[in-house]
Amino acid sequence: MIAQIEGKIVGIKGNAVIVMVGGIGYRVAVSSYTLGKVAGKQENILFHIHTHVREDMFALYGFLNEEELTMFELLISISGIGPKVALSILSIADVKTICTAIVNKDPSILTRVSGVGKKTAERVIIELQNKVGDMDLADQSSALIDQDAIEALTSLGYSVTEAREGLKMVPASITDVSARIRQTLKNLGKKN
Repeated sequence: MIAQIEGKIVGIKGNAVIVMVGGIGYRVAVSSYTLGKVAGKQENILFHIHTHVREDMFALYGFLNEEELTMFELLISISGIGPKVALSILSIADVKTICTAIVNKDPSILTRVSGVGKKTAERVIIELQNKVGDMDLADQSSALIDQDAIEALTSLGYSVTEAREGLKMVPASITDVSARIRQTLKNLGKKN
């Protein structure tokens, strides 16, 4: 099995990147968040890989950190959640937000994903509640506040990646959602 791939991105095809390693181009499926972070980068990029093998398919799923890979593997361990749905879940929220939603038994974040209904979201919560309890959730409330801010920013036309990057520059001392959104808009305005 392939555990990691490091190379230059030479192309993007839908939700996958082509990573050139030693003259071989590997097609690696990624979340839209990861795609936004790596698009246009010229240096070598390291992906943590989940190798998915079925009798009719061999696919690579790439993540920028082990935390995302772990969440992806937890998600696909649940009946009814395949790799595509798991990637979609990781595209709408970061790992901390997903863990917080699971710990707080809040299916609303999961049901935003196409293909995840209320019953599936509840099954994810039940099956993963004990498993994600060990993950670092130092600031659960800030994860939920940032998720609300991301929703507001995407409704204003920003991508999820842009919204997340803009929010990272907002001081943690700002805890009000609207204040975080205003500061993020200022940050994003400076970039343009």
